[in-house]
Amino acid sequence: MSLTESLAQTVGRSGISAGGATVANLSQALSAGSLTAAELADFHLARIDAINPQLRAVITVSPDAAAEAAASDKRRAAGGSLGPLDGVPVLVKDNVSAAGMPATAGSPALLAAAGGDAFLVGRLRAAGAVILGKANLSEWANFRSRPSSSGLSTLGGQAVNPHGTGRSPSGSSSGSAVAVAAGLVALAVGTETDGSIVSPSAACGVVGIKPTLGLVSRTGIVPISAAQDTAGPMARTVADAAALLTAIAGADPADAATADAASYATDYTGFLDASAGAGARLGVWRAGSAQANSATLAVLEAALATLRSQGAELVDPVELADAEKLFEPEVAAMTHEFKHDINAYLAGLGGEHPADLDGLIEFNNRHAAEVLSHFGQELFEAAEATSGDLGDPAYTEARAAASRIARSGLDAALGVHRLDAVIALTGHPAWLTDHVLGDYHGWATSSPAAVSGYPSITVPAGLVSGLPVGLSFMGPAWSEPRLIALAHAFELARSRGRS
Repeated sequence: MSLTESLAQTVGRSGISAGGATVANLSQALSAGSLTAAELADFHLARIDAINPQLRAVITVSPDAAAEAAASDKRRAAGGSLGPLDGVPVLVKDNVSAAGMPATAGSPALLAAAGGDAFLVGRLRAAGAVILGKANLSEWANFRSRPSSSGLSTLGGQAVNPHGTGRSPSGSSSGSAVAVAAGLVALAVGTETDGSIVSPSAACGVVGIKPTLGLVSRTGIVPISAAQDTAGPMARTVADAAALLTAIAGADPADAATADAASYATDYTGFLDASAGAGARLGVWRAGSAQANSATLAVLEAALATLRSQGAELVDPVELADAEKLFEPEVAAMTHEFKHDINAYLAGLGGEHPADLDGLIEFNNRHAAEVLSHFGQELFEAAEATSGDLGDPAYTEARAAASRIARSGLDAALGVHRLDAVIALTGHPAWLTDHVLGDYHGWATSSPAAVSGYPSITVPAGLVSGLPVGLSFMGPAWSEPRLIALAHAFELARSRGRS
């Protein structure tokens, strides 16, 4: 069965297709009684049963999903719905803890770990969402080895991009993107340190929001870098991503970075403005995709034409000074941060598991036939070789350099040109999965926003030989409302242009 045929499957009695399911129409069907949460959960669990063996998007399904759906139906029958997400299934990336489902990061080293709900999972439950299960990912969120294969984990196998035979889903939130693209679920949570939400979203043709650092709590999430880590929504539409962000955003006393979130977290669906492009000033960062081929650049030109047709004013091009110099200090900083942060995380984690990064390395060596069969653990070893001391001058200089380059480039472009957002192609079309040479990293544009801690949103912008390409909107800290409005308006305009 083709992807198109599979997405046409109807959800129970509702008349809604798997590929057309949204928070709005599912919530309406649940309220009208043409669908129950139990039927909806059963439908998605059956799709996972049938399709996941080929796609490897899901590591595990929740044993409590049916009970959560039944509880939603009971609430609704009593007139006590918790809102638009009540009864709607959500997949959570498997580096996020949920009661009864430890955050494994795709590694058997954490299979016996014990943890309750991550803060964001608690917020999802409070909104009535059904936690359907855990999505596959690049093992250790792609911070174990170089080279590596995006979407490959020991526990989940190799996640597959549904848009092309043998094509990579990109990563590290690979399973989340694949699951949404294939209609296994309408909503999924991913995490990003640099590109891990926006890259797989773009490669799989879905919407991904990388929030401002501190808008969404990291409590209960396996860390890489507290300076860059964030969770965020992945969905088929900007409206659905906004609804999911509304549920998970907010201050968490256990995550100091979220202190300001209380002032900014809001109902993001209120910013879905179809006319937001009119009068918007957008800067086009062409240098980020300078290596793109002509077919991919044609997607950019078509997107720019769509934006102009909406009444947007384009400053083309804008420069992000020294963006090409980000990689070295960013990686140097993250190796220190990973050792510090993973050791602290493991020290506070219940159950049985290695005590620290050195123990993880030793575990992998002992289980090399299973865990290291394709790639090594070079990044683990590089991180272990650092002091892991966040007061170490080698670390503070690297982090300061990375932050300075990223923020000064974006701040200057946004400020000098009085921009609402900087836009760029998110990355190139999906490459072929390769378990010998690893991922093909041609070019991507996630780093300036990721290292700055600023928000970015990727929206499907077109196809190259049937493979999706995304357009990113990047703005200053806490600019999610404006970015969501712009992304939504672009999405609608592009949809009208294709109809």
